[in-house]
Amino acid sequence: MSRTIRFGPLPMIDVLIVGGGPVGLYLGALLLQEGVGVRILEQRSGRDRHSRAIGVHPPALAVLEKVGLAEAMVESGVQIRGGVARSGGKTVGSMSFAHVSGRFPYVLSLPQFATETMLEQRVNDLDSLALVRGARVTGIADDGGLVTVAVGGRTPGGTGSERPAYQLSAALLVAADGSRSLVRGLLGIKTIARSYPDHYVMGDFAADGNHRQEAVLYLEAGGIVESFPLPGGIRRWVARVDRPAPDVDAGELARILHRRTGAGPDPATNTMLSAFSPHSALAYRPVAGRAVLIGDAAHEISPIGGQGMNLGWLDAAALAPVICMALAGGPVGRRLRDYAACRSKAARLARWQSELNMTLGRPLPQPFLAVRNRALGTVAGIPAANRLVARRFTMQ
Repeated sequence: MSRTIRFGPLPMIDVLIVGGGPVGLYLGALLLQEGVGVRILEQRSGRDRHSRAIGVHPPALAVLEKVGLAEAMVESGVQIRGGVARSGGKTVGSMSFAHVSGRFPYVLSLPQFATETMLEQRVNDLDSLALVRGARVTGIADDGGLVTVAVGGRTPGGTGSERPAYQLSAALLVAADGSRSLVRGLLGIKTIARSYPDHYVMGDFAADGNHRQEAVLYLEAGGIVESFPLPGGIRRWVARVDRPAPDVDAGELARILHRRTGAGPDPATNTMLSAFSPHSALAYRPVAGRAVLIGDAAHEISPIGGQGMNLGWLDAAALAPVICMALAGGPVGRRLRDYAACRSKAARLARWQSELNMTLGRPLPQPFLAVRNRALGTVAGIPAANRLVARRFTMQ
């Protein structure tokens, strides 16, 4: 049994979740629905509107139904029901998602800020005290019966002063604190990391009305350009570049897009601009004593393909019943090992998919570009192969 820890009027804490992003909030909602006492410790004082993740894949929508949010998310987002690949102004191939899922035959495009807002509201509806902001974990102790974390942080209201440290104990600890996981470091868990010779810039611009519900991939000699619809008449553009470009502005990105695709957006309509260089990192072990790593803390995957956030939700959906069984006193050793093996396999597959996507998007001179495009067009023209690729693209 877990020990009651009082911090204000806190009830019993069974599970401490470190990280109040989309994965930590989702796991918190799942557990709260089962009557589990949860505290979600989030270092940030507020939510970041400048977020990268926008794609919610069919398997993730299926597990989001478990917390009653899939329908609201679908109503708020854009259903991307297929994609088209273009090169040199011509269509190379197309792909439909009609057969990837009976319930959700599309990839949902929805900004991470909106997704997190809905998840946070669901957590608050279940327990208004569950989410604790401005809480930074500074130490972890596991005595075999309880796991105790030392917590510090800034005082609410942005005064900048440090709040006195306090401790919280629970039966289990889950780290959902992202790719730079403090918990993973405190537990001494190493990662297997990879870096890639790829760099990207991306921005959100007003859409021009073309391909409004489609994802468009431009396979050009200078490198891939991707374009996805967002709610509110916005499109996200992502372009591969030769070197890191942290200082790129909206005008320069628009010029890159126009040179490669002939479809440069209006720089004056830009609402988000970012640059990134993908890499991946897989934890050597996602389970350590009474602590479990999920999401990017366990497996950071390149953002190409948009798999990271979705993987984290699937981690949480698989872990929640194991946690409930453990709290009920059931034997979970084998189930926890099976969980770790299954989710590690899924992460390796996702990494392979992201690496393949990056390889296909790298610059190629003629005639190699033409050969590659013909090969892709041939695959797209075979119905069985097209459906298989569509299923992999949507994480089936």
